[in-house]
Order: sequence, then structure tokens, then C-alpha cells
Amino acid sequence: MYAEIRLSHLCTEPFGCPYIGNSECCVTGVCSEQPYFRDRKSDRFDLCKSAFGKKADFFRAGKVSGCAAMCVGVQGIACMDKTYRLRIGGTMLQIKNLTITHKKDLRSIVQNFSLVLNDGDKAVMIGEEGNGKSTVLKWIYDPELIEDYAEGQGERIQNRERLGYLAQELPAEHKEKTLYEFFSEEPAFWEQTPKDLSKMAGEFGLSSEFFYGEQRLSTLSGGEKIKAQLLRLLMTEPTVLLLDEPSNDIDIETLEWLERFILSWPHIVLYISHDETLIERTANMVIHMEQLKRKTESRYTVAKVPYEQYITERKAGMERQERLAQNDKREKEIRDEKLRRLEQKVGSRLDNISKAERDSIGQMMKKKMKAVKSMEKRFEREDENMTEMPETEEAIFFKLGDKESKVPAGKTVIEYSLNRLMTPDNERVLANNIKLLVRGSEKLCFIGKNGAGKTTLLRKLAEELLARNDIHAEYMPQNYEELLDLSVTPVEFLDTTGEKEERTRIRTYLGSLKYTADEMDHPMSELSGGQKAKVLLLKMSLSKANVLILDEPTRNFSPLSGGVIRKILAEFPGAILSISHDRKYMEEVCDTIYRLTEEGLRKVEKEE
Repeated sequence: MYAEIRLSHLCTEPFGCPYIGNSECCVTGVCSEQPYFRDRKSDRFDLCKSAFGKKADFFRAGKVSGCAAMCVGVQGIACMDKTYRLRIGGTMLQIKNLTITHKKDLRSIVQNFSLVLNDGDKAVMIGEEGNGKSTVLKWIYDPELIEDYAEGQGERIQNRERLGYLAQELPAEHKEKTLYEFFSEEPAFWEQTPKDLSKMAGEFGLSSEFFYGEQRLSTLSGGEKIKAQLLRLLMTEPTVLLLDEPSNDIDIETLEWLERFILSWPHIVLYISHDETLIERTANMVIHMEQLKRKTESRYTVAKVPYEQYITERKAGMERQERLAQNDKREKEIRDEKLRRLEQKVGSRLDNISKAERDSIGQMMKKKMKAVKSMEKRFEREDENMTEMPETEEAIFFKLGDKESKVPAGKTVIEYSLNRLMTPDNERVLANNIKLLVRGSEKLCFIGKNGAGKTTLLRKLAEELLARNDIHAEYMPQNYEELLDLSVTPVEFLDTTGEKEERTRIRTYLGSLKYTADEMDHPMSELSGGQKAKVLLLKMSLSKANVLILDEPTRNFSPLSGGVIRKILAEFPGAILSISHDRKYMEEVCDTIYRLTEEGLRKVEKEE
């Protein structure tokens, strides 16, 4: 909310202003002679509360030339080289009756979706893969972003809030830019002082030289790409943050920083994440999007409670509803059986009545039958109010491996040593003296800072394992496009024989992973990251592999699917070599964790 205000004191009015001589202004409130000074750290200062009956603040609106002779503002105050607008109350973002329909199959992604977000809301959007979470987030930021594949109708009320949007993937047009080109294209970059840039870089664990780097974004690690995009976004000083999977590809240290950042953000954060630990620690509001009845019906739930409370209450509510539905069903069966027997008894008596009894008993039996029919209609009306079984999305189900996938306990899966781990371009040493021994069905995980070389190491291990004949290894890279042909459908990708029976079997498996018939025939370029990951996991399952090499296996699975995926991987009878920053994955799946440092691999306790 904004207000027009006229301030009558010269911007150079001293009143002991500590900023005089530092090219800063002091401002006096309209209802007090006491000046209120700008906090140079937050770029804000308070106006007296009694002017508007509630707290107001100024915030930076943009750059202007020169200093006004008088601090007089309508919607703003010219103050040296910056303009400040008066704002009363907090941020608010409102969505009314949003309906989004997929253009290709006319599937409803969301219907009559309404939402109000206020200052302090940390709202997480959850739901299974392909349910349209990213599409809704894009529409909120800019409806034009979805026009190629979906049609949206609804009202977006953002007043004068500045929306900041972090896309799920780095846009293609930025991939070949250098870091300096990427940052310098943002006008707000040129408003930052060296001190500002140094502080921002430090908060991300980076050097201030990062902004001027000549490294192309396509060559950065996944976490470095996320950091670069977030840094550029924050320079624009948004009041509402829309973050599509910001926790993907960032190391544990940065995940913990992201948790602190979300919690300390004073305004609105609406985000999608698959990291259950981050969600549990940051979300105070849950938006649950579901696709029911084989994705023919959409449903959403908004709960202003923390994530764990929502999951607990939702489970308890569904269990309660299921018990009531089962009880109603049992009572209906007992009641219907009594009615059937009564109807049968009256009908039989009518059929066998003698001529002598037709006038007296016959009339009475007819009245009884009429009463039975009336009772039957009343029961039918009552049945309309019976408690229904709760409708939920079907759980995914598939199995990785069988008894033949088990690796004997004494068998060496890999014994690997490397004096120097180099970057792919051989320009820099990432780590020295790497030694690794894996035996039997061990499940291990590599952790470490972004850019430490985890993916580079895993690729080298994959090259050696995939070339072996005594084991059957399968590899899931971090970038699925390395193995997937995005122009073909999931069925075409998985089909190795071309036989009708094979395709039928593949469709059955995809159905167990909650693919609809339409999605099975969509090119994989139209699928979500989680749906692509399911295709690769299914390929591994069909291949009968006994060694899995997985780079961030849970990164694209929703928190609702995450537990199932972790259970499937934990029960896999073979060996797993993986990279992950998913703290629940490390706890529930992995036997051994290694931290990759410049000195090599260091075995760590799971709690680290």
C-alpha cells in the first residue's frame, strides 16, 4: 500500500544528522519535529507511526539526478541521488480464480486457484512431478511464459510489488555468456558499490571477483549456476521472491545458507523445492497441488501451517475419513441386507397369499411393500451423504533389481586410485591422491562443496564401471539430456525390441509411475525433471543392473515421492555410488559417506 505525503523540511536540515557530509539526507516526519535517519545497512528508515495509524517505511525506488532543494514528495522524496517512496503496511500478492489448461491434451493443470500471500509468508508449493507447480509459478511472474503450451485465465493483483523469479533451469540464452556478461546486462549491477558486491559474494561463499569472471555459465557447476542467478536476482531488490527449485544442485553449506536466507527474508517467498529438510525448516505455509482420477481432475489445498504439521494433519484426516467411510459402508451393507430380507419376505408373502386372505391380509401386505419401497428411497437419499473414501494421488510403485542384482559381499566392485583429479579442460587440479575401494552391495555417497569435482569424479568412475563385463552398471547423470533423446516419447526410448508385448509391458510400468496415456505419448522435452528421472530409473530397473551410478538421484522428485524413491534405492540389492546433497537420502539410503576435498576423499560420519 502506498500513500502520498508532503514533507516540509529541507533535506539538508542538520538536526545533528550523522550523514551530513556523507552526501546523505535527513528527513523529518510530518507529525514530529524529531528527524528520522536512514539506516545505511537496510536502506530504510521509519516515519512516525501516528501519521497514518500504522508503521510506515521508506524504501529505495531508483536513481535520480541531483538533490531536490526541498524534501517535498508526492509518491516520493528526492534525496541526494536516490528517490524514496513512502510505503504503509506490508507486501501482498493475490491470485484470484486462476485456471490453467494444457493446450495439447486440454488437461486442467489448476482450476479456480485463489491465493493471498502477505509479508512473512514462506509458502512452499508441493505436489507430484508434472502437476503444474512450475507452470503456476511462471504464470504468477509473467503469464506470457506459459503461452507456448498452456492457456491461463485469472486475476493477478500485485499492486506495485516487484516480483523476482528464479527459473528451474538456466535459460538457454545465458548459457554461453561469461559471468561478467551475465551480471553486466542487469542495470542494477551498475548501482552496486564494490563494498556491496563484496558483501553479497561473501554471503554466498564466493570471492567478489566472481562477478567479473570470464568463465562461461555452461561450464559452472550446478550450484555455481544457482548462486549466479540468485545474486543477479537480488540486485533488483524484489519484494516478492518466486523461486523454482532453488535447492537443486547446491551443496549442503549453501542449502543451510538458503534456509537462513528464506527465514530472514522480511517479505513474501513462494517457492518450489524437493528438499524435505529445507521445507521442514523454512515453510510456514503449504500449497498442495494434486491431479486426481488419472490426472483428469485437479485439486489444490492451502494450509497456513508448517510442512510437517500439514503432512501429519493431512494423514490423520485421511485416516479418519477412511475409517468413517468404511464404517458407513459396513452400516449400509447391514441395513441393505435387512431391507433386502424384509422386501423378500413381504414379496414372498404376497406371492403366496390365498384367495381367502386377499381382502384382509393382502391389503396389509401391499401397504407393507409400499412402506418398504418408501424406506428404500429414503435410504438412497441418505446414501448421498455417506462419507466417501478420501481421494489422493496414486502412489508410485516399482522395484529396482531382484535377487540376481545382489553383489556378493566379498566381491570388489571397484578399486580406484587417481593422483590428480583435473577439471574437464585440464586447466586446474580439483583434488589429489584419490583412493576408493567399494565391495559388495555397499551404498556410498560423495559430498562436498560446489565445484569440488564430485561430478567429474563420478564420471570417471562410471567410465570404468560401464566398461566392465563382470558387473552390470547403469549411470544416471545430473543432466538427463546426456542420455535422453528429448524428441522421442518415454515408450519409444525404453523400447529395445519394437515388439507389441514389450511396449505393453513398458506402458504398464509407466502407469505404475503415474504417467497418463497422453504423457506416455508426449515427447520427453515436454516432461518435468521428475518425470524424466522416472524414465531413467525405469530403464535401470528393466536392465537388471547390479551397480547404480547416480548423480543427484532425488533432486527432481517431490517431497511426497521422495520417501518412496529413497525406500526403493535403500532396498536395491546391488551397489550404489552416488552424489547427493539430500540430507534425508544420506540418512536413509547410504552406508558410507565421503567428502571430496583438495586432499582427496575423506570418510565422514553420516551426521556431518
